[in-house]
Amino acid sequence: MRKIFLTTIILLCCNIGVAQNLPSGKIGFTSKRDGNYEIYTMTSDGNNTINLSNNPKTDYGFAWSYDGRKILFYTNRDGNDEIYMMKSNGKSQINLTNNSANDRIPSFSNDNSKIVFISDRSNNSGDIFIMDADGKNTTQITSNEYFEESPSFSNNSKKLIFTRELKDANNPRTSGNGEIFSIDLKTKQETRLTNKEGYDSGATFSPNGKKIAFYGYDKNTKFYDIYLMNPDGSQLEKLTDDAQEDYSPTWSPDGNWLAFTRGDSKNYDIWIINITTKELKRLTDHPTRDETPFWCPQE
Repeated sequence: MRKIFLTTIILLCCNIGVAQNLPSGKIGFTSKRDGNYEIYTMTSDGNNTINLSNNPKTDYGFAWSYDGRKILFYTNRDGNDEIYMMKSNGKSQINLTNNSANDRIPSFSNDNSKIVFISDRSNNSGDIFIMDADGKNTTQITSNEYFEESPSFSNNSKKLIFTRELKDANNPRTSGNGEIFSIDLKTKQETRLTNKEGYDSGATFSPNGKKIAFYGYDKNTKFYDIYLMNPDGSQLEKLTDDAQEDYSPTWSPDGNWLAFTRGDSKNYDIWIINITTKELKRLTDHPTRDETPFWCPQE
């Protein structure tokens, strides 16, 4: 009897420990489950899915404000891609950019005062711009012929990390090799963080600023996987390793998990992975595409 009692206590303690390690909070994502791309939220267990955007045009979600009150997305509802902001319940959807060029892939600074984004307004390849959170005082950060995407702020908002597509100097017609760079917003000094074959993108800092997560191509497996590295590009670690495509990582508020897109040419779904144990959980299982998760920074 005593042995059974002790075993029960051990099992209960183990179960409590596992439950305490589960991620919390809400996750935003983009899905075609209602016929066109819309922005949804769900709890971190994959339940309680809500359509926030509800518009017949394409809406693509990208970032939550750090206070959890606003969501940034881009949409073509005005005839071209424009950056919109809405409340976290989907209300008060407003156009921030109102520009004839395409504006995409927005992200907040950590104090919610600035928004970084990609725009075609200076050239067709796309450059990085920063504006105030109300859409005013736009400043161009990069100006070159390279295709650039996925900009995001460092934890102190003094730097940006982003992807730049580098062409092969010997064969400029070939597809580019995307590498992750950082830029100091005060000095404009750029630093290349990755140097590996294949396209790397979707870089984002962990909540404590000690790691960067991104997705990249593995030339050996011929698939895209999720990677971790230090802010200076050192200690590269491959986090996923499977025969599917893994994209678009986003950090849980406690920094212990990443949500990401996993799938193939037939379909994509949202998964999460524990960065220490490599434990995997599938959050969506829908016959249409679920992709590009973004985790609310607040629990």
